[in-house]
Amino acid sequence: MPAPTSLMMAAPLETIGSPQLWAFTVAGLVLLLGVDFVLTRRPHEVRMREAVSWSVFYLALPLLFGLYAWRAFGSQASVEFYTGYVVEKSLSVDNLFVFMLLLSAFAVPRRLARRVLLYGIIGALALRAVFIALGAAALQSGTWVFLLFGGILIVTAWKILKDALSGKKQEVDISSMRTIRLLRRFMPVTNDYCGSRLVVREGGRRALTPLTLAIVAVFATDIVFAVDSVPAVYGVTEDPFLVFITNAFALLGLRALYFVLVGVLEKLRHLNHGLGVILGFIGLKLLLHWAHDIWPAVPEIPTLISLGVIIVVLTTVTITSVHANRRAARRDLQRATVPPSDG
Repeated sequence: MPAPTSLMMAAPLETIGSPQLWAFTVAGLVLLLGVDFVLTRRPHEVRMREAVSWSVFYLALPLLFGLYAWRAFGSQASVEFYTGYVVEKSLSVDNLFVFMLLLSAFAVPRRLARRVLLYGIIGALALRAVFIALGAAALQSGTWVFLLFGGILIVTAWKILKDALSGKKQEVDISSMRTIRLLRRFMPVTNDYCGSRLVVREGGRRALTPLTLAIVAVFATDIVFAVDSVPAVYGVTEDPFLVFITNAFALLGLRALYFVLVGVLEKLRHLNHGLGVILGFIGLKLLLHWAHDIWPAVPEIPTLISLGVIIVVLTTVTITSVHANRRAARRDLQRATVPPSDG
């Protein structure tokens, strides 16, 4: 009698993504991104009302898809999708903070910020597609991949929690980015932004604009984020289509969410604590899944419980951040009202 593990290794991954559904999904993404390109041809500063409207739109899309998945493929597919989406959305908030630092470091005008984020999201989608395909191929070779993914997430979680507990703030050093140094070595860069143009002719030769460098920097950070986010969603579902669609929905709403949260991101002081806990939890879930395939007596963590844990963690860090901000505000007020000592 063959071992169960060998049977699992040989079996193809089950997926709800038929060729027709993949084609419809890709066509929908191309359409949405095409509309964004048209809307950003004339750069403008995004107002709060516009950002909130787009955020609601991009929040409605995954909600509707989850209902469709429930009706077409059953409750398990729908719960896996919603759980994966919540994981990706929570990780994307941390991405937004890094994007905010990059846009500030490159002094990107507010009217061009949406264009930079659009290019960054297109690059992120392409990278995620590659990582997801590699992950699906690796899963076909055996359950050892769950051990690898779990290890990556636990190491990442430890680093995030260590930095969060030490009070270390995220920083962006443009001069240390190899891609930026390489671009500057091969092509000159203009001093000023030239609207939404990436390349201009200056002094008889082609030159890059600072907008190009900002886009490349965002794209470079996308690589780092993909290494964490793709294994995290594979910890929720083994379906490559669900992994891709959760990433796509989370990324599509990223630009609008940036303009809604740009003034709030720094106030979520305990966000990284929560992200570290979430990644560590999913890493543990993957390790248990790997162990269960070898020793069936080892318990697994159901996806519905995972969703509950993630929601509780995010709610907790939001509440603790609000209370911490209020305490800090009261301390600042007391210091401001205490008269200076004569001594």
